[in-house]
Amino acid sequence: MELMQIRYFLEVANTKHMTNSAKNLHITQPALTQAIRRLENDLGVPLFTAKGRNIVLTEYGKYLQKKLEPLMSQIDDIPEQLKMMVELESETIHMNVLAASSLVMEAIIQYKKEHGDINFQLHQNVESELYDIAVTTKLFYQASDEENSFACAEEIYLAVPENKKYRNRTSICLTEVEEEGFVSLLGSREFRYICDRFCQHAGFTPRIIFESDNPSAVKNMIAANLGIGFWPEFTWGSIENESVRLLKIEEPVCQRDIIIHYNRNKTDSHNVIDFFDFLTEFFRQKKA
Repeated sequence: MELMQIRYFLEVANTKHMTNSAKNLHITQPALTQAIRRLENDLGVPLFTAKGRNIVLTEYGKYLQKKLEPLMSQIDDIPEQLKMMVELESETIHMNVLAASSLVMEAIIQYKKEHGDINFQLHQNVESELYDIAVTTKLFYQASDEENSFACAEEIYLAVPENKKYRNRTSICLTEVEEEGFVSLLGSREFRYICDRFCQHAGFTPRIIFESDNPSAVKNMIAANLGIGFWPEFTWGSIENESVRLLKIEEPVCQRDIIIHYNRNKTDSHNVIDFFDFLTEFFRQKKA
């Protein structure tokens, strides 16, 4: 199959009308009809069949459409991806931040004070490989063998209301809160997955009673004695709220690794490496 044949087929498959498809493709109808027939001959199966004055896909045609549409979408995305690769050669550092976004922003602000000529673009795309530096997370026991990477262990605490039940506690086991309602951060898939794994390890599935994409909202819900929640040690910082306290989780061990990785995408990667070194040192100091 030729690329042009694929484009012609998908256009006809979407419109189910030869004349309209030919107009959209800026070719004559006989030329389009001939191209479709040639494709059918090459594949050895009928792709369309007549239905009144219109045409419809055969089962072979439906199968081919299902297979080709995602491939064509990827092909159409290539020019934009190549453009982004060109941009990676500039003085812009492209970051894919999937964890610890607040801490990363602190580091960028601090770095920009001394390096005003360096620009940053932040993305959140789990599938993207087009980045200079990525910040991701893994369970602490999942080893990372990536080159050009740094791992920093982060303790996950349990944030609880300052009520009679928890007032004198400094630590807790997850099994003790099996019946509690959990307040969760919406949108942070990796963090949510990791916290669910902690609960599964303790033998239960957390009962989520409230979700928000704002850490302050999560904190306020806990302070209002409406639930409890997991709290990453230095990504979200300390809780300056007398109505909420952080308890160390004794069992199971609740930690995750923040992974910082950089790619050598540029002809000259010294700016990327310089910020990578700054960022990893920034995380070390926060952990100390």
